[in-house]
Amino acid sequence: MRRSLFSLLTVLGLLAALHAWIGWQLLPALTTHAGWITLGAAVLLLSFLLMPVALAVPYLKRRGLSETAADRVAWAGMLAMGAFSSALLLTLLRALALVALPWLHLPAIQQHEMVELSAWLVLALTAAATVIGYLNARRTAAVVEVSVPIANLPEALEGFTIVQISDIHVGPTIKAPYLQAIVDKVNALQPDVVAITGDLVDGSVRQLAPHTAPLAQLRARHGAYFVTGNHEYYSNAHEWIDEVRRLGVTVLMNEHVVLRHEGAGLVLAGVTDYTAHHFDEGHRSDPHAAIADAPGGHPRVLLAHQPRSATAAVEAGFDLQLSGHTHGGQFFPWNFFVPLQQPYVAGLKRLQGLWIYVSRGTGYWGPPKRLLAPSEITRVRLTTGSTQS
Repeated sequence: MRRSLFSLLTVLGLLAALHAWIGWQLLPALTTHAGWITLGAAVLLLSFLLMPVALAVPYLKRRGLSETAADRVAWAGMLAMGAFSSALLLTLLRALALVALPWLHLPAIQQHEMVELSAWLVLALTAAATVIGYLNARRTAAVVEVSVPIANLPEALEGFTIVQISDIHVGPTIKAPYLQAIVDKVNALQPDVVAITGDLVDGSVRQLAPHTAPLAQLRARHGAYFVTGNHEYYSNAHEWIDEVRRLGVTVLMNEHVVLRHEGAGLVLAGVTDYTAHHFDEGHRSDPHAAIADAPGGHPRVLLAHQPRSATAAVEAGFDLQLSGHTHGGQFFPWNFFVPLQQPYVAGLKRLQGLWIYVSRGTGYWGPPKRLLAPSEITRVRLTTGSTQS
């Protein structure tokens, strides 16, 4: 308990220090008027307060905060988080640029003007990144077409389509209308299979069941399939597994099904999240168990939330793994940090005899913001090909 409290206080202290540093860097450069400086400091203070409060929304709901009030707090805090991220990065870049300013040997007045203009530029770019990122995140994901060559693919499976959606994160800022638009777009593609590769929700069944209801409308020739992501385990995965099944979606828990398509067979398997055993040892992710007793000679496709399941998937003999989790970084510069945890960030990759496709996600997590990492609904087409990449 003491260690958790110490960690929390450390994070809050760092967050406060970074907000104070942004104010110290920008406010004196923007104005000398005490009133405006006070207003700017108040905005930074509000940002500092909103961010941790937004993350505490589930606790606040349990303490009696209404759904409407909780969602408003979450919206404000997540928008503040996105703006703060851009402001911090841009302020850091400005500070580094100003270090070189004396080397330009400009007159003092021009140096002063550059200090002021660069501060305004930080504000303008922060606002632009926040607005553009918001619009990108809130639009319905575009369809990304991916062809995957599978060695010895039966002729009947040529062009077989799997529409993948991932990392929608239904929760405080993503509700039923957002998910309904995704479901409608998926159905319009008339897929053979729909694959939902985890992180569907951020919240309990009691809170979010009305907002995940559109999943019951998914239509595909061979049905819709779901595997758990890490966020399901933050929100009582056992209840969500039951709820997803109630909606008519098949949950694959380290198991497989054999799909018969035009006389040919395809093995579709799914594993629990890579970290599931930290929450329930009985849910330990196991690609080998998922493929156990599967008939030979059929293409083998694995649904696994995290790309780092790929090593075990290769050993188990899969041809293709569909994953998500990374969001493609969601917005710059976080895409550079994803490789610290995951072997692949986004797109179609190759590991020995296995193809891995990593979706950038169909929704977003946290800040409603996407920059240089667009959301996607992925239509995967199986095609004949060799085992060479």
